[in-house]
This record gives sequence, C-alpha cells and structure tokens, in this order.
Amino acid sequence: MGQGIVLFRSAALYPPEALPTILEALLQEGYTFLPISQLILPGTCGTDYTIDHTGRQCPACS
Repeated sequence: MGQGIVLFRSAALYPPEALPTILEALLQEGYTFLPISQLILPGTCGTDYTIDHTGRQCPACS
C-alpha cells in the first residue's frame, strides 16, 4: 500500500468525536499510522531531495 497523509481540519464541527471511529475503520482496512516526521524527507529541496510532478518527495541522487 502507498503512503499518504490524512488531514483533519481542527475547525470542523465533529472531528474530535469522529476521529476514533475513522481511525478504527482505517486500521481494519489495513492502514497503519506513523508520525509525519517519518514520511517527510529531511533536508533541503534540490539538495537532499526533489519533488516530482505528483508532489512526492524523492531522495536526491548523489
């Protein structure tokens, strides 16, 4: 399965109450969760990584 980011707006009316139900449903479908820091490549764009036409970060070739 690919990687992705799910964004919940804090200003929405019901996110705190709905979040446990949403997360449980995604877990049952086989999704896993981890901190954003494990998805985003560290460093400087153009030096340490590039961003392709789909918006994905790609490690820079050395």
